[in-house]
Amino acid sequence: MTVSITIPESLKPEDGRFGSGPSKIRPEQIAALDAGATTLLGTSHRQSPVKQVVGSIREGLAEFFHLPDGYEVALGNGGASAFWEVACASLITRQAAFGTYGSFSAKFAASAANTPFLEKPVIFEGEPGTYRLPELTEGVDTYCWAHNETSTGVAAPIRRVPGSREAGALTVIDGTSAAGALPIDIAQTDVYYFSPQKAFGSDGGLWVAILSPEAIDRAAGVESSAHLEGARRWVPPFFSLTSALNNSRKDQTLNTPAVATLIMMANQIEWLNGNGGLAWAAARCAKSASILYTWAERSDYAHPFVTDPGARSNAVVTIDLDESVSASQVLAILRENGIVDAAGYRKLGRNQLRVGVFPSVEPSDVIAFTKCVDYVVEHLQ
Repeated sequence: MTVSITIPESLKPEDGRFGSGPSKIRPEQIAALDAGATTLLGTSHRQSPVKQVVGSIREGLAEFFHLPDGYEVALGNGGASAFWEVACASLITRQAAFGTYGSFSAKFAASAANTPFLEKPVIFEGEPGTYRLPELTEGVDTYCWAHNETSTGVAAPIRRVPGSREAGALTVIDGTSAAGALPIDIAQTDVYYFSPQKAFGSDGGLWVAILSPEAIDRAAGVESSAHLEGARRWVPPFFSLTSALNNSRKDQTLNTPAVATLIMMANQIEWLNGNGGLAWAAARCAKSASILYTWAERSDYAHPFVTDPGARSNAVVTIDLDESVSASQVLAILRENGIVDAAGYRKLGRNQLRVGVFPSVEPSDVIAFTKCVDYVVEHLQ
């Protein structure tokens, strides 16, 4: 049954975009595109003007994440999903261990399992709504998990597996929906990779990886051995981390990038650093997330999906609704009123709202979101 409910304008957020990726893009980022309409867009990415944009991204991220000495920022085409294949080709020497607790952490593990020249990965599996970190395992040279599981709204701690560094193993972290929103000590990682369509308020199709000296050396060694006679490993140029890094050092990407994505990301990084960097962004996201969790805990019909407060994400908030309230119906009415992209992850299959609260989202708009949901539910009953 189709129900039409008009939410009063006084209750609505100023901006109704709450997607978990692609996420809200600030008007100032679009203005940056307009400013570069004839000087950047439609020009060669091998020339100085676009290379300066790439350089500002690399420098801005180094400032934002307070990179330790020797760490470098690399960029490549294809998004974080492509980086899973990069890691399988260029970083995992023989065997990896994965913490999996949702769709995206499991997909990286599946890539490793399907790579013919690697041994089957060791999987430490957690139930959706929880997290599970890998444990020290003999023979494992790479430990992998997600900082934030976008599909379930779970945030996992980032600390090296005890004893892993002494064993020469790398720590590779998927930061796609966490980078720029959650606190992180980069020194606890060797690779922290992400896409820009979440907290960095840009479009997809690009991956960014922060690499430790050990990760850089690992990639160089793995790729060199792949060229030896009789080697079983295949490292296609598109998945070569060394090639990506060498191009990044020249402030460019291996293949032609979406220049608009670079412009919007550069503008977002400048905005974040200008407001106080990672500490400011993380505090802002925590404020917005707290609004939602507190509202759900006090609600008669909603409650946080992640039961452990210590595992709840401050970037992507998941809220379960009682069976008496249809999430799909609520979401349809919200969309009719200009409040969009708050649906739960489709494969999780829950009666759920999933709200992106990245830095671009105003906390006042999050308050308005809760009021609009309450209004819709009240008028559905």
